[in-house]
Amino acid sequence: MSNADWIAAEEAQVRLSVRPQTLYAYVSRGRVSVRPDPSDPRRSLYRAADIAALAERKSRSRKISDVAAGAISWGEPVLASAITTVSGGRLFYRGRDAIRLAETETLESVARLLRGGHGAALKRTQRPTPPAGGDMRTRAFLALAQRAAVDPPARGRAALALAVEAATLLDVLTDAIAGEVGGGVIHNRLALAWGQGPGGEGADLIRRILVLVADHELNASAFAARVAASTGASLAAAALAGISTLSGPRHGGATEAVRKFAAEAAQLGPREAIASRLTDDRALPGFGHNLYPDGDPRAAALLDRFDPPADLGRLQAAVKAITGLAPNIDYALIAACEALALPRDAPFALFSVARCAGWIAHAIEQGQTDSLIRPRARYVGPEPEAL
Repeated sequence: MSNADWIAAEEAQVRLSVRPQTLYAYVSRGRVSVRPDPSDPRRSLYRAADIAALAERKSRSRKISDVAAGAISWGEPVLASAITTVSGGRLFYRGRDAIRLAETETLESVARLLRGGHGAALKRTQRPTPPAGGDMRTRAFLALAQRAAVDPPARGRAALALAVEAATLLDVLTDAIAGEVGGGVIHNRLALAWGQGPGGEGADLIRRILVLVADHELNASAFAARVAASTGASLAAAALAGISTLSGPRHGGATEAVRKFAAEAAQLGPREAIASRLTDDRALPGFGHNLYPDGDPRAAALLDRFDPPADLGRLQAAVKAITGLAPNIDYALIAACEALALPRDAPFALFSVARCAGWIAHAIEQGQTDSLIRPRARYVGPEPEAL
């Protein structure tokens, strides 16, 4: 390939009219190929064709069908919601800054806020013994599935009845994760189950995590929950749709990719692991975020509260020095769980319990619209046969 096929970072930024952080984000998401500069290994070159394609995509006017298709993947908003928004690089729950809420609030109080209720705690209904299972993830799926199989449809239910069911459902999932029916606030129950003891620094860090990941606008699992709720399905069914979607490696399962990246860094050294991934055109999991070009504020708020393990700290510093990318919530979750020596599946368990509050809020809001989510597909298959 000629030198014209690869351009320096400065030229790439000019052609795209973006900052360095945005260029690195494109690289981390696999949209721009990168390779070391043969004349200076400390610098990188970017594929000119990829830069041109991005620039053209940004500038051209798109057809309505293209706009609709693009909205599915980090595109324009596709439905109205009063629950959560990301604005100016910050996360807001019904207009309130989630970072500030994490200073004082519990998951229970944030769950009430998300679903639009007042500040009074609701009395939960009696809960069964959590299902037997060899691990937290299995018990979580079983608990929600059992409720989804018998709970009545949410459509047409009284608001107070749904609110009580919502509070109970959050407790049922917590019981499943903890492995027993418990009392008290959720973060203390999880802390106790994981050997932290209630009321300590570990429990407080768990509380902050739960508040900060309770909802994140129209993410994949929230949308799945809304689709289920739009059919009139029960809150438990909507939550089951949410946790099923969360389990994917490109959503709540992304923390495992961070673990793999950290293991590579521990084996090869941080700079070598980063260079290997960039050379192979692979993402740097745990760093950068589409909605936060200047850094994920949830991660920053958590990382201010504890010191990550040394190996993760070195990886974080190396990624920042080489790419400019800041850690995202996936990295912060892994770092926090490692610092507290929590079970391996604790990141997914925390995500599930916290995000259940958001799934329920989205399910209730979707039910209030009384509309079915039923988009049309743009058919690209074989020509329909003649009759």
